Amino acid sequence: MTDCLFCRIVGQEIQARIVMENDEIIAFHDLNPQAPVHVLIVPRKHIKSLGEALDDDGNLLGKIQLFARDIAKSLGLTNGFRLVMNNGKGVGQSVDHLHYHLLAGRRMQWPPG
Repeated sequence: MTDCLFCRIVGQEIQARIVMENDEIIAFHDLNPQAPVHVLIVPRKHIKSLGEALDDDGNLLGKIQLFARDIAKSLGLTNGFRLVMNNGKGVGQSVDHLHYHLLAGRRMQWPPG
C-alpha cells in the first residue's frame, strides 16, 4: 500500500532505525518516543487494525508477541516492558497499519492514558 507509512518502511522506501526483523515482522525505533525505549513492532503484511484482522492472522499475531519478548531480551530490559496496541483513531491509532508499541526505561503509570 503506497499510502501507508509502515508499508513504505517495510518496503524500504523510508528508512527507519531497525531493531530486529524477520520475514513476517519488523521492529524499529519510534521517531516520537514516549519512553526511553520505544520500539514499534509491525507485521510486514498490511493489516489496518486488530479490529480488521482475520482469523487466519492469529498465528502472526501470536508471533508478534513472541517477537516483542525477543526484542526485550535483546535490549536487556530486565526490569520489564509494556506492550501496547491501539485499535482505532478514537484511542490513539495514528497509522492505519496494525502495530505494537514496546515501551520501557521509565516507570509506567496505571491506568494508562
